[in-house]
Amino acid sequence: MKQTLILFSLLGLLLISVPSYGYEKRDLLQQTGQSPQKIKEVLVPKSEWIPFPEYHDRGAWQRITGPFIHQILEKGETALSHQWQVVKATDYLAFDRSGDREIMQRPFNANIKALANLVVAELAEGKGRFMDQIANGLWHTCEMTSWALSAHIAVGQKEKTSLPSYKEHVIDLTSGDVASLLAWTHYFLKDELNKVHPMIAQRVADNLQERIMEPYLERSNYWWQAFDATPQTMVNNWNPWCNFNVLTTFLLMEEDQELLSKAVFRTMKSVDSFLNYVKEDGACEEGPSYWGHASGKLYDYLQILSYATGQRLQLFQFPLVKNMGEYISKSYIGDGWVVNFADASARGGGPEGVIFRYGKATDSKDMMSFAAYLNAREKGKKHVFSGRDIFRTLENLKCYPELKSTRADLPVYKNVWYPQTEFCYMRRDNGFFLATKGGHNNESHNHNDIGSFILFYNQQPVFVDAGVGTYTRKTFSSKRYSIWTMQSNYHNLPLINGFSQNPGRKFQAKNVGFNAEKSTFSLDISKAYPSQAGIKKWKRTYKMQNSNKLLISESFEIKNPQKPNIIHFLSLRKPDLSENGYLKIHLDEKTVTLKFDPNRFKSAIEPLKVEDPRLVKVWGKQLFRISLNAKDLKSKGNYKYSISTE
Repeated sequence: MKQTLILFSLLGLLLISVPSYGYEKRDLLQQTGQSPQKIKEVLVPKSEWIPFPEYHDRGAWQRITGPFIHQILEKGETALSHQWQVVKATDYLAFDRSGDREIMQRPFNANIKALANLVVAELAEGKGRFMDQIANGLWHTCEMTSWALSAHIAVGQKEKTSLPSYKEHVIDLTSGDVASLLAWTHYFLKDELNKVHPMIAQRVADNLQERIMEPYLERSNYWWQAFDATPQTMVNNWNPWCNFNVLTTFLLMEEDQELLSKAVFRTMKSVDSFLNYVKEDGACEEGPSYWGHASGKLYDYLQILSYATGQRLQLFQFPLVKNMGEYISKSYIGDGWVVNFADASARGGGPEGVIFRYGKATDSKDMMSFAAYLNAREKGKKHVFSGRDIFRTLENLKCYPELKSTRADLPVYKNVWYPQTEFCYMRRDNGFFLATKGGHNNESHNHNDIGSFILFYNQQPVFVDAGVGTYTRKTFSSKRYSIWTMQSNYHNLPLINGFSQNPGRKFQAKNVGFNAEKSTFSLDISKAYPSQAGIKKWKRTYKMQNSNKLLISESFEIKNPQKPNIIHFLSLRKPDLSENGYLKIHLDEKTVTLKFDPNRFKSAIEPLKVEDPRLVKVWGKQLFRISLNAKDLKSKGNYKYSISTE
């Protein structure tokens, strides 16, 4: 499918975006649900809405799990010998002491993954042979002081340390995930657990009440709840992710209908803050890697809410929700590469089961065919497992026959323009794929990257965005921008008068515009830099001339320049600078050449050693930063570069 997409725009006109960095108070869920009393009227009994069979319905489970039974049982049987690992006090404290979060997360994640695999195996087989080990896993989990990660604990508790306090409970991403897993386990296997010992299921229920249900109703100061969000409040993937888990826990565990209705409506009020924060164009400012946790988790939330209300409360008909879903298919470049601004990885594509079901719910044929494309690309590996997320795993199992039978196709758009988020993609047949951005430097998972771009040729990277390395304490601290991958100097951007871009909402693009007819994207990035830089104007323009030629131009004015400008580019392959005025990047079958004026610039290459495992997985062990160093100190001028293939 080849098409041009201009969101909320007219084709062929110069489209100047109006920055929309604050709230749009839609309150879609609250307007639809109205009140806790109205919620009570539409809630359906568990026995009627849960879309999965009862444990003893062996025929139904056989039909659902049949195509995957060998994988499921293999995972479960491996977990039968799992040794439940203790997360020590010093494992938590490592985050305080060194910034290391993995030392705590490794044993924790191994335990929860084993428990999830055991539960799915028992549901698939139904013979009881996994029950003792499930009981062990549940008991061990309930023995833990907290289910939250060391990196998240200090933000949510009074004791500002990564060691969990036994006096209060923190609801974060993982404590919510564990709660959801335990709630489903209790729902499906309560009677079987009682055969092991009645205290086990009761302890699970008590833990869910104490750790999740009571704190959620009593506290309004978990930052991700965003109950008092203002136009300055950033609301990211934590909001739908945590609220989905809380909603699931209440729907499965709460028997008091008054309390349940109150809790459901409270989650709706919170999730409205996320829906109010997202731009109308639906782009995920956190990038494709986070789509499954942001828009994807919103889908999970909306889907289980729709189930629980007999489809009487759902938002899938709203254009915003559909736009949020289709972002993932529009941001796919090809061969596993995706547009990766901010902390997103350049490799991915999204969880195909979620993409397919989201597309079906919003009647997006593009999402459904894209999910089928991703599934076919895996060549029958049948990726339906979603780790500790039992809801996604079971939903994936249910929808897999339909996903498999759907025609696989990669939707290909000539142009994609997100006018509020200020992302612009231009793709040409058998040629360049260009992605550029405006925005501001306080977006979720922000890099200081206003005006940057990435460029691929025939699905091979030419100029890239490194992404983010393994998370440590520094990643989300005041020292974030000391990390090289976050700095504008390591993006495809200029160092102007000796200054790089600054973080913060006020550092933003101006006069951002896209002209589809002329294949031109332009913006003024002067406000992305500190006032000390003296930048009066820096207009950057990208013009796609044809399938294999891109022009980039800079028009600038600087007050009292003190240092020559430097234009940076980041490349995966080592550039060839043997010919004066030309920078050549040799791909598998073509050479991409950046032509510049050698009278105005002196070129240089800096090898960047890549050691972080997360980055090595994407790029290998080396990237290259290219510098075009201006030879003259000018207060006003123009630079031009052409990029083409041979």
